[in-house]
Amino acid sequence: MAAMTPTAPDVTPESGARAAARPAARVRTRRRPRLWRGLVLGLGGAYFLVPLIASFVFTVHTPGQGVSFEAYTALLSADGFTESLLLSLGLAAATIALALLLAVPALVAVRLGAPRLRPVVEVMCMLPLVVPPIALVTGISTVLRWGPDHLSRTPLYQTFLAVQNEDFPFVLVLAYTVMALPFVYRSLDAGLRAVDVPTLVEAARNCGASWVHVMLRVILPNLRSSLAGAAFLTLALVLGEFTLASILGFRPFAVWIVSISGAQARMSVAVSLLSLLITWLLLLVLSRAGTAQAGTPGAPRTSRKES
Repeated sequence: MAAMTPTAPDVTPESGARAAARPAARVRTRRRPRLWRGLVLGLGGAYFLVPLIASFVFTVHTPGQGVSFEAYTALLSADGFTESLLLSLGLAAATIALALLLAVPALVAVRLGAPRLRPVVEVMCMLPLVVPPIALVTGISTVLRWGPDHLSRTPLYQTFLAVQNEDFPFVLVLAYTVMALPFVYRSLDAGLRAVDVPTLVEAARNCGASWVHVMLRVILPNLRSSLAGAAFLTLALVLGEFTLASILGFRPFAVWIVSISGAQARMSVAVSLLSLLITWLLLLVLSRAGTAQAGTPGAPRTSRKES
């Protein structure tokens, strides 16, 4: 009986002290990552916020005159502000629609019917990262000169004139779509990798759904976050692009900001801050649109058990 009775482990004062010191050590190791995390986040926030605060102070404070918001109140009446902003937003919307219309069916078709072509499609979509914008705009200018030089007596001449309309230059939409393809491809490819597309399509087709219904009601709701990410990157690209539009002679929002920077420095900085605010608001709307919410098609629904 004595041999079968478990004996209590020997507890020495040193082992008791070690056991008491372990929770304190764990608390220290937990506090250190939090401290470093807060320090890094604080430095990152200061890196972004200090220039913005300095720019805002520059726009509202005039030495010897005090604080004035004239740089912001004069924006609405500034020549070309509203037209250039609306033009950039229209170009961004058209670019997002065209890029998604080209990329989504192509990537879904490759994933379903020809997975061996995926490397070829990836290389083609990544090429705009290799070609600098200045080379791209040189090629576009050369092609546009074909209209008056070689096609003046053909119906295509009117097409060349239409895509260069200053009210809405569709040639910029085509160029921006090419430049946005790498970002659109990466975002959509990540979304398609996370979804079992062949199984979803096969199940929907077996239920009698058409291909249009499959795309709109099955595939696109599962790619909501990827579509929002692609639109997010494309919008930022279009609103900040300057080289193409400037060389081709058009005046969207980025070109307008640079054009007034020499004569009205405070207003140009104020417009830059306002453009950042507008971009952030639009990106916030896109990010909210990419989040599945309860009650929307494609959003996961949780069943509640009745008590």
